[in-house]
Amino acid sequence: MDLILEDIHNKIYTIRGVQAMLDEDLAKLYKVETKVFNQAVKRNIERFPDNFRFLLTQNEYENLRSQFVTSKQHGGRRNLPYAFTEQGVSMLSAILKSDTAIQTSIQIINNFVKMRKFLFDNASIFQRFTQIEQKILSHEDNFEKIFKTI
Repeated sequence: MDLILEDIHNKIYTIRGVQAMLDEDLAKLYKVETKVFNQAVKRNIERFPDNFRFLLTQNEYENLRSQFVTSKQHGGRRNLPYAFTEQGVSMLSAILKSDTAIQTSIQIINNFVKMRKFLFDNASIFQRFTQIEQKILSHEDNFEKIFKTI
C-alpha cells in the first residue's frame, strides 16, 4: 500500500495552533468507517489525553468546512469530529494493528515530520511576512487618516 503523501498533507490542518487530522480523514486512510474508527479509540480512551485527541467546536468545524467547500465528503455529520494531533496519530498505531494501519501510520507520521521541518526551516520567512503585513496595515491606517483629513 503506497499512500500519496500529498493526499495526507492535504488532510493535516492547523487547529488550536497544532497540526491535526480529523477522525473522518484518518478513518478513510485506515480504510475503516469513521464510526468503527472512533469505537476503537473509545475502547482505548486512556491512550488519548486531550493533547492527543480533542473534539472540535461547531465554530472550528464550520471554519474547516469553509476551507474545503468543494468537498462533499465532509457534509452530513451528526456529531462534531475529533481532531488527532501527531501524538494521537502515533498512538493509533498501538490500537490499530493491521498491516494497512501500520503502513498508514508510518506514512502519516513521516508527513507530520516533513511539515514540522518545513515550518522550522521557513520560520524566518513567515516572521518576515508577518512584519510586512503589520507594516502594510500601519500604512493603511495612515492613508485612512490622510484621506479623512483631506
